[in-house]
Amino acid sequence: MKKLVLMTSVASLMALQLHAGGDIAPVEPAVEIPEVHEHTESDFYVIVKGLRIAGDKVAHGEAVLDGDSGYGFGIDLGYRLGHGFAIEYDFSYAENTVSELEYGDVVAEADATYYTHAIDLVYTYELTETLGLFAKAGYEYEIEEIDEYHIDADDNGFNYGVGMEIAVDHTYKVVAEYEHSTIDGPRGNSIFLGVMYNF
Repeated sequence: MKKLVLMTSVASLMALQLHAGGDIAPVEPAVEIPEVHEHTESDFYVIVKGLRIAGDKVAHGEAVLDGDSGYGFGIDLGYRLGHGFAIEYDFSYAENTVSELEYGDVVAEADATYYTHAIDLVYTYELTETLGLFAKAGYEYEIEEIDEYHIDADDNGFNYGVGMEIAVDHTYKVVAEYEHSTIDGPRGNSIFLGVMYNF
């Protein structure tokens, strides 16, 4: 019985003290904590780039055409799908000098131009906030023109590439890329260096 009276008294005192305290106002922090806004990249981007082609040897009738290294430019239009993936439309223009070889000797030279169109799937892995590595693969269509040999041909195949991107700020990135094509021709593989603009 004594225990019951004691417990009732303690409970009554606690209830009175809680009621006596009234409403408790929330404590304001002494220092304001700024909100953190995580930056997310825009869905659309464009890359303008210069390129260097390595050149390659290819059979042409009884002779061999040997493409020299050359230069050009390109533009990529991209849309980010999420989770590191994007889809790109790529266009490039390049030109080089092609030598006609017979038994290893140069018998003629000509200027060649190349127009390529590609649809690529790109995956980018962000190593840090400013550095990302990417791989790409897609379908490529190429038009090759060598007027001296009356060549105005088109071909298609697959292209594969790897590269890196370095963020300058939230809008611009520097992009470097190496690309291989399965299309046989004197154009060869390509190295790109360009600037990405995020809309």
